[in-house]
Amino acid sequence: MNLSGHTKPFAVLGHPIGHTLSPVMHNASMQELDFDGIYLALDVHPDRLMEVLPSMALMGFAGVNLTVPHKEIAFQGLKNLAESAKLLGAANTVEFTEDGMVGHNTDGYGFLQALEEAFGKTVEGASVFVLGCGGAGRATALMAATKGAKSLVLADIDAERVQRLEDEIKALIPALEIIQALDKPKQVGFCRECDLVVQASPVGMKKADPSLLPPEAFRKGQRAFDLIYMYPETTFLTTAREAGAEIANGLGMLLHQGARAFEIWTGTKPSVPAMRRALEEAVYG
Repeated sequence: MNLSGHTKPFAVLGHPIGHTLSPVMHNASMQELDFDGIYLALDVHPDRLMEVLPSMALMGFAGVNLTVPHKEIAFQGLKNLAESAKLLGAANTVEFTEDGMVGHNTDGYGFLQALEEAFGKTVEGASVFVLGCGGAGRATALMAATKGAKSLVLADIDAERVQRLEDEIKALIPALEIIQALDKPKQVGFCRECDLVVQASPVGMKKADPSLLPPEAFRKGQRAFDLIYMYPETTFLTTAREAGAEIANGLGMLLHQGARAFEIWTGTKPSVPAMRRALEEAVYG
């Protein structure tokens, strides 16, 4: 990598940020393309985010990704929002333009591309079970609702959070069947009936974390997707696989949301194969 005064800087901001694999994939792609850029990971306290972003624009950063807990903060703080960010109520990608900063959300795109790649189909016509209705789960549920899911089961222990999300989805798709699953027995029963199960809680980010659902929640013919990507197989996915379900981790979602972000910033398609190789090497060794 030859850095110079012409090198374009990109970054992902989070708090904490040590877990991110975004620099691994983006730097691999830029190297493959001979693109004169560098992608960094920066720890920014959420209280300072809306001060830091304009400063990055002034310093000549060419694009920024945002991870936990910055996506909702940026959504509230940015004046200009693309339709993707408005739909999901969060911004994970910031574009610096002559007219100012624009917030985008590429997570929904990444989610759909990853499902298609892993299972050969997305959410259309499927009954979808979403485990964890916070930031990532909320985005997943909204994307599934707007892209033709037959029904949604919202599973969480926070009743207020689930109700807020149901109200939000109903405002967009009034006719969609939505079921709330707040206790474990209901979650197990409804999960087993669904076609696609999405694990969107942070449980599993530590390797020793147990599965939030037992083996009887899964069955043959199901698809189980865990948004966590730092291990080849979380305990949740192992439990689902052993019960007969097809499984996929969140690496594909990370890959495709990142590829879309790079296109937004540069107007150039990244090297997806180089990105994939770098991610797989980092996760699988």
